This record gives sequence, C-alpha cells and structure tokens, in this order.
Amino acid sequence: LEDTTSQVNGSEPTEVSASVIEVLLRNYSEAVLGNDQAAMSTIQAELEVIQKERDSLSQLVANLTEESALAKERLLRLNADFDNFRKRSGREKDSLRETVKGDVVESLLPMIDNFERAKGAIKAETDGERKIDSSYQGIYKQFVDIMKSLGVKVIDTVGKEFNPELHEAIMREESSEYDEGIVTQEFRRGFLLGEKLLRAAMVKVSSGKQSNSPAAAPQDSEETTPSDETPVDENSA
Repeated sequence: LEDTTSQVNGSEPTEVSASVIEVLLRNYSEAVLGNDQAAMSTIQAELEVIQKERDSLSQLVANLTEESALAKERLLRLNADFDNFRKRSGREKDSLRETVKGDVVESLLPMIDNFERAKGAIKAETDGERKIDSSYQGIYKQFVDIMKSLGVKVIDTVGKEFNPELHEAIMREESSEYDEGIVTQEFRRGFLLGEKLLRAAMVKVSSGKQSNSPAAAPQDSEETTPSDETPVDENSA
C-alpha cells in the first residue's frame, strides 16, 4: 500500500494512469476487508487528489478549447478584414488610375480639334505640300490609334437622336431630311472614355419639316419667317 501511495504522490498529474487507480481500488478493497481504517483513509485521500487533478485537467482542456475557438474566430475576422482591404485598395487604385487617365486624355482633346481644323484647311496642290500633308496625316493617325488604345471613343452625332447626356445642342433648324430631334450637323466632336463622358458633342438639331399649311403661314413673311439656323433653347431640346 505504501509503495502504491508513494508512486501516486511522486507522479505528475498528467501521468496518472488507469492502472494506478486500479491498484488503489484493489488496495482499498483489501483494506475494507481487513477493516484497516488508516489504509482506507490514505487511499481515499489519494483518490480525492486524483479526482481533483482530473477535474483541473478537464477545466484546462475546456479553457484551451475555448481559447482556440476564439483565436480561430479572430483569425477568420482578420483574414476577412484583410481581404476586404485588399479589394478596396484595388478598387481605389483602379479608380485613381482611370481618373488620372481621364484627366490626361481630356487635356489632349484640343489637339484633336486642331488636327481636324488643319485637315479641313490644308489644300495640298504641289508635291511638297502633299508630302507635308501625308506626314501630317500619319502623325494624326498615330495619335488617334493611341487614343483608341486608351479606350477613347467618338460619340455618334449626325443622324442620331439627340441625347442630352451626350450631345450639347447649340443650334436647331428645320429639315426636310431629318425628323424632329435628330442631330443634323456636328460642330465639335464629343468623346467617351469607356462609359465616362469626357466631352459632349456640340451639335445642331432638327426641328422637323416646315409646315406648308395655309393656316400656319404667316401674314408678313418678311417679319415672321425664321432664319435657317437659330440658337437652341437647351431646356426645350
């Protein structure tokens, strides 16, 4: 009995095995049969120590399990926060890049206007002038190709229905060719960068065909006949 007790006392709580408890229980049974009160008290004390150690270990395992679950939850939250941060940073980076690109492209639009005006003004007659014109056209084509590669698109105008989100109407006129509300002439090109409007197209809009009804004819044609081109009321367009 003393050897068993000393074995239990000298062991670590985590090393207490089922065989030790079996020995204690067997010795306790012998002590009961022999009515050895001192041995029974000693064994009971050892069993109580083992019980307390087991309860302590159970509580430790429960605490570690809870801490592990909390740590896992924090890790998942951190991963989710980092993933959201990465996506948000990516969107902000893309937005900044598009904004900068839009600003740069918009600053180059006057160059396109100048090229277009020069194209209409140049009348190449001699070989030297034709060479200059060919060189100019090559540069302009290269410039246009670069703009296209950046995602710049020209807004359709003539023959299209007037769209206040894309067109800026500065004139309107009667037209036998186009119905009312159709763009008849383009004064300045408009451009899109992807889906973003860089500059609205400056256009003239048809007010429809002139009425030939006698009831609609003015009494004094010199005073009431409108001019062919009049400023557009943007609100009515």
